[in-house]
Amino acid sequence: MAPLPNADAYPKVSRLRDGTAVEIRPLQDGDKIRLAHFFERIPESERYYLKENVTSPEVIAHWTNNIDFDRVVPLVAISNDQIVADATLHRSRAPARRHVGELRVVVDPEFRELGLGRRLIRELLDIASEMGLNKATFELVAQRETAAIMAAESVGFQVVATLKGRIRDMWGNYQDLVMMELPLQEHESWWRF
Repeated sequence: MAPLPNADAYPKVSRLRDGTAVEIRPLQDGDKIRLAHFFERIPESERYYLKENVTSPEVIAHWTNNIDFDRVVPLVAISNDQIVADATLHRSRAPARRHVGELRVVVDPEFRELGLGRRLIRELLDIASEMGLNKATFELVAQRETAAIMAAESVGFQVVATLKGRIRDMWGNYQDLVMMELPLQEHESWWRF
């Protein structure tokens, strides 16, 4: 298992727009219950779009028992001993795709619109850059994840494709999938936005 780049920088304390302090650190084996409770607080209509069944105890156990920073870098934000956000950087095992990382960020509804999602995106971009990745990507549902799209754009991500009708929602309607991308050549670029 590869170590987390710049591991000695964590935990970090970050102040949100309302003054709330949150601790940002890598996910740990002992976070199973906190992570399960976090995902239970995410509305079902939002969990539906996530790539895995995040309420499954088996999925949570797999994530916390098999942390491999070379494959997935999981960060969490903690407030009052509760996980209030989960952010991950995913890398492909395929050598031809190892230079690209995919970001995924989920924020507790009570902690939205406070800059936490943007802060976690920047943390993951720093890690991706330190890992030598060339690009970072986001895949978001156009009609359902507009706040996440705006947060990604605010740090420099650009829409590179919109796949019409790629996602089917809970009610059987088809939604567009927005593919976003950010080159990682200039480390400071995502901090100046």
